[in-house]
Amino acid sequence: MRSKGAFVFVLLGALTAYYVYSPIPNNIEERWKLMLTDSFFRSLIQLAELSEWMGLLHYMKVMMFVTIAERVVPVSDERVQVSDENFDGVEVIVYQPSQQEESGELRRAIIYLHGGGWCLGSSRMGPYDLLARHMVTELNAVIVSVEYRLAPAYHFPAQFEDVYRVVKFIFRVDVLKGYHINPERIAVSGDSAGGNLAAAVAQQLQKDPEQHIQLKAQALIYPVLQALDLNTPSYQQNQHMPILPRTLMVRFWSEYFTSDKSFLTAMMANRHNNHESADLLKFVNWSSYLPDSYRQTYNYSAPPVVTGKRSVHSIDPHHLLADPRASPLLVPDTALRLLPKAYVLTCEYDVLRDDGLMYVTRLRNAGVDVTHEHYPGGFHGALMFTTWPTDFDIGHRMMDNFVSWLKQNL
Repeated sequence: MRSKGAFVFVLLGALTAYYVYSPIPNNIEERWKLMLTDSFFRSLIQLAELSEWMGLLHYMKVMMFVTIAERVVPVSDERVQVSDENFDGVEVIVYQPSQQEESGELRRAIIYLHGGGWCLGSSRMGPYDLLARHMVTELNAVIVSVEYRLAPAYHFPAQFEDVYRVVKFIFRVDVLKGYHINPERIAVSGDSAGGNLAAAVAQQLQKDPEQHIQLKAQALIYPVLQALDLNTPSYQQNQHMPILPRTLMVRFWSEYFTSDKSFLTAMMANRHNNHESADLLKFVNWSSYLPDSYRQTYNYSAPPVVTGKRSVHSIDPHHLLADPRASPLLVPDTALRLLPKAYVLTCEYDVLRDDGLMYVTRLRNAGVDVTHEHYPGGFHGALMFTTWPTDFDIGHRMMDNFVSWLKQNL
């Protein structure tokens, strides 16, 4: 009897170890804690795939469990005043110091855009609430966290349009005055898909002839910046890395544009470019914009340009590929030169690493002041791992370094 019990125990242990263990590089930070965390994410992804295959729930509805599980109710405390507001039809959460400076000095402001692949996430998640409070207390700043609409219910450009409306609303004289904001000390920031939206907004403001106030800074945390080449060295090296494997990132891109599954299939094979995006591939040619150390042994091969039957949808996703509001890397150098100073954070073990690296190179070539902070042992989403049970040292370090840069540059 004991031998049977021992056998069952060993078998269960072996199965658990087999499922939990994943081939994560030894130099990735807090490796075993990440391995355990990733086993949950992989389980959720598999459940989402099964649920969709059985016709029970849409893939993203299952994945939304992460957002729901992390949800908190942001409330005011002795140091931070929190309020739910509506800025030009878009829901936002405003964090500001509870006490006004006696000197009457105007405050900095940061418009923060959450990540989640344009499909998941919320400003009401615990880690974003913690980050907003930290920025308020450390910077004496007003933080506006934007609850933009999500795919697949709303496809691009709904997310961008929501964020852009919020930014322009904040730039109104009466709003600046009401929140005691210094119009010369406003930044836009975001992580992952939020970094994408932040970069796109910064570019669009430069093109807007009616806009007289400009951002002082943009802070992009492991941003996603292009959809043309989904086979860069970092996509290849990190295709099975924790938290954001290549298949999930490609799914995010596809859902951002369309619910057409044929487009998802094409993107998975990196065969989704057509004549409209072909001329823009030069802007994401990683053989030109990646430092030698990141190219390693990878050989550049331009993604194939496919011709054939066009989409029957009213908005063709192939046309959206060429829109710089979706892929900020696709603009010419002339559109980069007047952009505000930038902070770009990248992680070695992240499929999006090369998007950030290429943008750093292109911004610097255009003469923009760029601070690039690379985490050799970092992984995608680490900034979100600052609350129990996924409390990682690297997440706190990222937050502190990011806020320190804002303190010095905003």
